[in-house]
Amino acid sequence: MQKPFIVGITGGSASGKTSFLKGLLNAFSDEQVCLVSQDNYYRPREEQPVDENGVHNFDLPESINAHEYARDIQKLRNGEVVYRLEYTYNNPDIVPKTLIFKPAPIIIVEGIFVFYFKEIADLLDLKIFIDAKEHIKLKRRIHRDQVERGYDLSDVLYRYEKHVAPTYERYIEPFKNEADIIIPNNKHFQKPLEMLVSYLKNKIE
Repeated sequence: MQKPFIVGITGGSASGKTSFLKGLLNAFSDEQVCLVSQDNYYRPREEQPVDENGVHNFDLPESINAHEYARDIQKLRNGEVVYRLEYTYNNPDIVPKTLIFKPAPIIIVEGIFVFYFKEIADLLDLKIFIDAKEHIKLKRRIHRDQVERGYDLSDVLYRYEKHVAPTYERYIEPFKNEADIIIPNNKHFQKPLEMLVSYLKNKIE
């Protein structure tokens, strides 16, 4: 098996990474691409840091088990199958599934800290930064957390101001200039998505 091409995708919360990923994955078969998301590498709730008001902060690098994340990416790079228990966001009503990550010509590594963690960043062949204006990200975050997930608006705004925005400024935005491609996503991203798909298809063909 040829050495896989590893693509890292990052950006601030609500910048549109999930929508971009869906469009990217839809362009390839399951045999061609493997997605490994940072979302499944959160540490247990009891290990999560809390802020000065006792609120758990899941938007810090120490919230993620970076060593295990990097280890699994390296295994895939070496042609090994990876098994990982699904992270259920501490929801006791959900029985976590065993996720199976299979080696593929393209491996996509996604998460807000994938450029920040050096042991992960060093494994990336292509770095993509999804960018959006602050007020647009806030609007999207409110819609996602309040409308789709049922969170109280005051809680959404508190976390954005105290956790999300400071994390972006300190741990995400400083690595923007290290990206090979910066994709603005204030309205849509169709053209750059098409260009990326074409580039990756040429890579594996």
